[in-house]
Amino acid sequence: MTIAEKARAAAAALAGADAESSRQRHLGDRSWQLVHETGILRAFQPKRWGGDEASITDFADGIVAIGRASASAGWVASVVGVHPWQIALFPDETQQEVWGDNPERAIASSYTPTGSFEKVPGGYRVSGLWSFSSGIDRCDGVILGAVVGEREIDGESHPDFMSAILNRDQYTIDDVWHTAGLQGTGSNNVRVDNAFVPEHRVQSHLLYTKALGTPLPGQDLNPAALYRVPWAVLFNLIITAGALGAVHGFLDLWTAETTTRRTNYGTLLRDEAVIQDHLAEAAFTIGGASLRMRRTATELMEIAEAGSVPSEDARAFYRWELAKSAQSATDAVSDLMRSASGRTAYLDHPLHGKFQDVMAASGHAFLASDALGRAYAGRVLGSSKLPAVHL
Repeated sequence: MTIAEKARAAAAALAGADAESSRQRHLGDRSWQLVHETGILRAFQPKRWGGDEASITDFADGIVAIGRASASAGWVASVVGVHPWQIALFPDETQQEVWGDNPERAIASSYTPTGSFEKVPGGYRVSGLWSFSSGIDRCDGVILGAVVGEREIDGESHPDFMSAILNRDQYTIDDVWHTAGLQGTGSNNVRVDNAFVPEHRVQSHLLYTKALGTPLPGQDLNPAALYRVPWAVLFNLIITAGALGAVHGFLDLWTAETTTRRTNYGTLLRDEAVIQDHLAEAAFTIGGASLRMRRTATELMEIAEAGSVPSEDARAFYRWELAKSAQSATDAVSDLMRSASGRTAYLDHPLHGKFQDVMAASGHAFLASDALGRAYAGRVLGSSKLPAVHL
């Protein structure tokens, strides 16, 4: 079975466990077990560590299937599940430290550079506060991001955005996740106080973006084409998949609710032409978003398997299309919600939680489409004024 097939087979159980995760404000034991059993958390792990080295399309399909049943489980699976891909780019010493004793070890993240890395002999001193670390309560380590000075690439200087991998005993978790949507993701804060991280556990994202194609230590050990796709586009794709899983879950429930719902005058809503139009438009938009995401996944793999890397122009288009697809699907959900009963305002209405899941997912920074649209269109037009986005 593919990972996506395993995820679909687990859908009913995932849906049944979702309420427990929401109550606990992080994935419950049953949800976490089910996510593990789909194989999604090791889909991008190298085969030499027992992973699948799965296709991006299979991964994305699996995330949507999980998120369709449980938006929180799908979101955590998308974010935590992509980290083995990045860890595979690090030196063997790093991979041995992360997976040597436990190849199933799961790592969380918070890339937004709100903390600091200070260069010291042999590595970096890490301090600060990072937010929105999804699944952190379920993981045994975290990847944190910071900007460390400047790095020159092809004669141009760029802010050097870096990632550092920390062990569980190097940070504390602030329990702050009290939210309306994605309640079960446990996306809490991570606090670090002067932790030392050796140099082999720190890597510059410029090697994944501005200098894409630069040989990385882990690529000799893990030669699969998967490990040569662009980080920013891949991360955008998995976040889009997490959001679309929540969108499909809302669409499923809205359809089921509307099939039997009656107006205050006793007529069935399913017979109302305007309601039929709303559903048709939403299905078209959401289906198109999913198809564009899958096409991007397929093209990324084809380019990597051909031994090439997508141009910066192509990467700008991919990121724009992924983010815009997620936002368009979110708009379709908002339209359906407006056409639903006013009773959806009640916290215990089935659609309320699903709607809030979609809204929370669509707020992720990588799904903010405006700057990405300008980054794409500005290149097409030959503009000299382009927004600074990760490509």
